Amino acid sequence: MLDILYQDGALIAVNKPAGLAVHRSKMVGNAETFLVDVLREQVGGTVYLAHRLDRATSGVLLIARSTDIASALGEQFMGRDVHKRYLAVVRGWPEPTEGVIDYPLPGSRESGPRRDARTDYRRLATVEVPIALGRYPQQRYALILAEPETGRFRQIRKHLAHIHHPVIGDCQHGRSDHNRLFKHHFSCYRMLLHAWRLRFRHPVDGRPMVLEAPLDDAFSGLLSRFGWRIPTDE
Repeated sequence: MLDILYQDGALIAVNKPAGLAVHRSKMVGNAETFLVDVLREQVGGTVYLAHRLDRATSGVLLIARSTDIASALGEQFMGRDVHKRYLAVVRGWPEPTEGVIDYPLPGSRESGPRRDARTDYRRLATVEVPIALGRYPQQRYALILAEPETGRFRQIRKHLAHIHHPVIGDCQHGRSDHNRLFKHHFSCYRMLLHAWRLRFRHPVDGRPMVLEAPLDDAFSGLLSRFGWRIPTDE
C-alpha cells in the first residue's frame, strides 16, 4: 500500500518509496513493479502522472485523476510556479554554506543539448564520523536543503556532484566508496535524496497547497544517529 498524503476528486499525492519506479520506461531497467500500477489498483480508476521522480528518490509525487488536471498541473511545473524542496545527505561540507548552482545540463541523453539549470542549496547540518576511508581517518557528511528552480533530468544529483558533494547512495553520479561505507557501517542501502515539500496551487480552485512527505525509517534513522533535525520553517 502506498502512503497517500492527500486525495480529492482531482488529484492524489503519494509519498513515493525509494527504489520504486514510477512508470515503465527505458531508464528503469529491470523493474517489475511500477507506482502507477500500484496506485491504480489501490484507489481504483485511471491515474495520470503530473510529474516524475527518479526511481531511487523518495518523496512527494502528484498524480492527476484526469488528463485536464494533469495538463493544468503540468503548466504549473513548466511555468516554474511549483516550489520544490528536497533533503539530501552529501559527501563533504559544502562551502559556502548556501548558494546557487548555475550549470547547464543535458536531458536524459548526455550527448544532447544543454539547457539552463539552477539549484539553490543550503547546508543544514554536518557530521564527522571516525571511519577511515582512503587516506582520511575521518569522513565528513552534510544534510542539504536543495530547491531546484528548473526541472532538468536528475538535476539535483548532477548539480551536487558538479560541486564535488555527491548525494550518498547515488550510483550514477556519486562516490562508490562512500556509498559502501553507508551500507556497511549504517545499513543504509538507499539513495539519500527525498522530495520533502511541494508548494503549488490546486488545479481546480487555485487555493495554495503545501504537501510534505515524512522520511522513511532508513533516512530518519540516519538523521537521529547524526543528531540532525530537518527545518520547521516554511
